[in-house]
Amino acid sequence: MKYAELFKESNEEIRERYELSMERIDSILNEEVIQEPVKGYFKKAAEFILKIKELVALAETDKLSRMTLEELKKLNYELYEDVIPGNYENSFGNPRYAVKKLGKVGKLLSFLYAEIRGMIVYAYECRLFDITIYLELFIEVYNYFEEADEYTYKDVKRAIYDFISDYTGDIIEYRTRELIDPELSFVNDIIRNWDLKDLRYLYQFGEYIGENEIKTAEFLNSLTEEEVKAMAFTYKEGYRRGFEAARIDLSKKESVNIRYNIGFERMLYYAVEYFEEMRLKPVIYRAAVNTVNKKQHLKIGFHSTGPNKQYDYDHRFDNGLYLDKAYNERKLSGLRKAFEKYKNEAAVYAGPAVIEVFGEKNFAPENKTEVIKLDKRQQKLYVSYNRDASLITNEYIKGEETSFTIIAYPIPEIGEKFKNIFADTVKVNTLDNQTYKEIQQSIIDVLDQGEYVKILGRGKNRTNLKVMLYELTDPGKETIFENCTADVNIPVGEVFTSPKLTGTKGTLHVTQVYLHELEYIDLELQFEDGKISSYTCRNFESEEDNKQFVRENLMYNQETLPLGEFAIGTNTTAYVMAQKYNIGDKLPILIAEKTGPHFAVGDTCYKMSEDLTLYNPDGKLIVAKDNEISILRKTDMDKAYFNCHTDITIPYDELGEISVYKKNGETITIIKDGRFILPGTEKLNEAFR
Repeated sequence: MKYAELFKESNEEIRERYELSMERIDSILNEEVIQEPVKGYFKKAAEFILKIKELVALAETDKLSRMTLEELKKLNYELYEDVIPGNYENSFGNPRYAVKKLGKVGKLLSFLYAEIRGMIVYAYECRLFDITIYLELFIEVYNYFEEADEYTYKDVKRAIYDFISDYTGDIIEYRTRELIDPELSFVNDIIRNWDLKDLRYLYQFGEYIGENEIKTAEFLNSLTEEEVKAMAFTYKEGYRRGFEAARIDLSKKESVNIRYNIGFERMLYYAVEYFEEMRLKPVIYRAAVNTVNKKQHLKIGFHSTGPNKQYDYDHRFDNGLYLDKAYNERKLSGLRKAFEKYKNEAAVYAGPAVIEVFGEKNFAPENKTEVIKLDKRQQKLYVSYNRDASLITNEYIKGEETSFTIIAYPIPEIGEKFKNIFADTVKVNTLDNQTYKEIQQSIIDVLDQGEYVKILGRGKNRTNLKVMLYELTDPGKETIFENCTADVNIPVGEVFTSPKLTGTKGTLHVTQVYLHELEYIDLELQFEDGKISSYTCRNFESEEDNKQFVRENLMYNQETLPLGEFAIGTNTTAYVMAQKYNIGDKLPILIAEKTGPHFAVGDTCYKMSEDLTLYNPDGKLIVAKDNEISILRKTDMDKAYFNCHTDITIPYDELGEISVYKKNGETITIIKDGRFILPGTEKLNEAFR
């Protein structure tokens, strides 16, 4: 395969180190130097590593493609069985178990175990360098335990720190290349060269393959060619329309990043063809498996639904073992060098086209005291790195020259009505743009008259929020809100703005919401002058745990976040679909944000592209793209962005009122008790009947 050819030379250069390391690890199984319980850890890890050796041999000789379906299923299970629910409680990948069995050093060894498990995907991709450096780290740590004493913990921690210091540049360089270089065609080769009706292809990726992946692939194979092509066309067309709407010249671009969940390959087969007709080559990179490239527990890239979300959550802050100012500087230096090396590829990168999935069982994580965490100093460093890395990235991949699209589909785990939900989701994704464009314009015409908007909850929802609006200087030619149809965000159905922060205040509350794969119960945010002044939820018994959960996972360890976006969703059809199948808590934010007003905390929707000239379909210039924080980009870039944007939606059934307040005291109500009452919007209520 073309992809494997890329690593032949580098693999031969490191093969001797690889083979010597594997020989040393093989000998560990028969050694009695180390005492229990640590001995059990090293034997378990060594046995796993030797499975990787066998896997490398299979991958390099292309025997994986000739194995039977049952053989591939068995192999996949053996590689992931240690961390699946049930087995995970007694896995060294579980920090709680590792600390219980091994004591203080268990945190370090659980970290190492998780990193070693990343070898699975390196083996499938025949990347011997990535495997070998972890083999050598494992051997070094083992050597410290051969003569264990009171300094062993510090020795091991230093070994991990030195390893990260030595190899961060290499790891970052490859990751940067993955993001923008179509030549790294591992996934595209599978999609284009396999018979996708032969489900053995699923086991060529190296990811955990469960019922979701198998049943999704089977379902897509059951659809007609016309149905699958229509899905791919909607996806591609949304991407094209995003460039058209922003008046960005797509002809200058040569690559598109495809992110998706395994199982959708038949749709992607046609999507790749459509993109290539647009002269865009696919870049499909894997969600990160190593600590250097992970972003907490989030999966960014292609991936499966995974073996165990708690495992990912437990290791979300493993960088707490080594994160310091010097590491940040090395990583940023490595990032800049990598982009400089691949600046030509970066210049022609068009942006991501994302397929999200929904329907998994809601995940409410367990907070464990044994996991690695970031201290306050590291939290600030983490925020600082994300900000500086974003600025470097934007130098080479300019935000004003790229666009994106996102579309979502259900997966079989959503329940026995999966096929019906899938069909209804396709309908939601293809609602008529023109109809919504006209209805949404009537809403914008009223909002443009307002000084502020008042949003009230009803029933158990305690929302009472005043959102200040940008002040227009030329209402005949300018507009505050963007009329959003089905382009970058599919499906159709919202108007949105960057609100004025000064004077924005009150309570935002939702009884239940699912954000970034985590469930929040009774999430409540208080705002003063448009910034979060306090926050909590009711996931845990302890208020301290609740605040920590929100701070780590919603606020990304930042002291506060501004209200970066206020929007009114108009897709009542999607809302009714959610009610019909009782899947409101399963909808991804992409769809959920269209089913009521939503409020994004973090950056505005226009981050890094504020100076791009944008018009609504009525020809008016969109002027509300900055707020009091983002405008600092002109004087103090370091303070302008937070590098996050999280949408929080109030569903119609929890919504009491949305009203526009004019300077002259007049009030115009858009929604009352969950129904649209503004003239020109009545058609939206037909979905409720």
